[in-house]
Amino acid sequence: MAEQDYYQALGVARDASADQIKKAYRSLAMKHHPDRNPGDKSAEDKFKVIQKAYEVLSDPEKRRAYDQFGHAGVQQGGMGGAGAAGFGDIFEDIFGDILGGRGGRTRGGGGGGTRSQRGADLRYNLTLDLEDAVFGKTVELHVPTWVHCETCKGSGAKPGTHPTTCATCKGHGQVHIQQGFFAMSQTCPTCHGSGQTISDPCTQCRGQGRIREEKTLSVKIPAGVDEGDRIRLSGEGEAGLNGGPVGDLYVQVHVREHGVFKRDGADLYCEMPMSFATAVIGGELDVPTLEGHVKLKIPAETQTGRLFRLRGKGVTSLHRSGRGDLLCRVLIETPVNLTAQQKALLREFDKDINADPTRHYPKSDSWLDAVRHFFRK
Repeated sequence: MAEQDYYQALGVARDASADQIKKAYRSLAMKHHPDRNPGDKSAEDKFKVIQKAYEVLSDPEKRRAYDQFGHAGVQQGGMGGAGAAGFGDIFEDIFGDILGGRGGRTRGGGGGGTRSQRGADLRYNLTLDLEDAVFGKTVELHVPTWVHCETCKGSGAKPGTHPTTCATCKGHGQVHIQQGFFAMSQTCPTCHGSGQTISDPCTQCRGQGRIREEKTLSVKIPAGVDEGDRIRLSGEGEAGLNGGPVGDLYVQVHVREHGVFKRDGADLYCEMPMSFATAVIGGELDVPTLEGHVKLKIPAETQTGRLFRLRGKGVTSLHRSGRGDLLCRVLIETPVNLTAQQKALLREFDKDINADPTRHYPKSDSWLDAVRHFFRK
């Protein structure tokens, strides 16, 4: 009986990429694995075929031979039937991320290698006053972190000595367990996943290759940062293991509430109390900004709640050009602690002005009309 074409077995085209072949194998292997289909001889036979297909098509040299000579090109030297150990390597390559496989191991010569690990990213919560967030500021950060040991240059071994390849895992950092068709990997108990053992550890870092230290960083905070913004400082995180790259530091910005201003993007808002007399006859108000006071002209007959816009007195935004505005809402403040004479004057004023309410209170008159219309309905 002729063997099935390997491309057909995986359901891929002959010009499929390595990623497409890997993806197809992964899907089919999960579907037809004997552990998922106990007692199903058909599923077991299909699984053996796709196992053979992936072993050949995932290897560039075997794939070229198969493309040129077919099955005969890959049957020399026992290529046609993958053994238990061969399948274990294939299955781990595909499902290693699920089963705790090789991860970040860097392959070395002679079948072994060291497993490097990238340093962790760090987060620093920075709380700023509104003024510093608006105009920017250079701040000094004190960050506790792991840094490479200068004594052993990060190797973990005493100066003059070197780590050796772990005899248990042969430098892979993983040991493999084979149970029938199912292969699993776990972290090597001897080297704890590093792929190396250190017989004479560095006295400074005790074989870790890094030490705990507090770094002091001078960081320039750009003008216009806002609550929730994050600044990335590349290479300022924790040192990696076994020569792995350093992680990053993320500065998370928080802005304190201000006693006068509220921020909305590039704009600032504030509320200003205003006297009744100023609202009626007009005048000027001293309005605070983040750069000092400015004069705001109040026209006569200004109603409470009116919003005035002071252009260019807001925030320089990081996300758009130009500067925002300051929006000032005026609120008429009712006078308190009046004397008897002041109360008498107000009663006289109120009596006089209510002689012609339509002229002096147009909004009240229109509001009363609306109320009357509502009740008539």
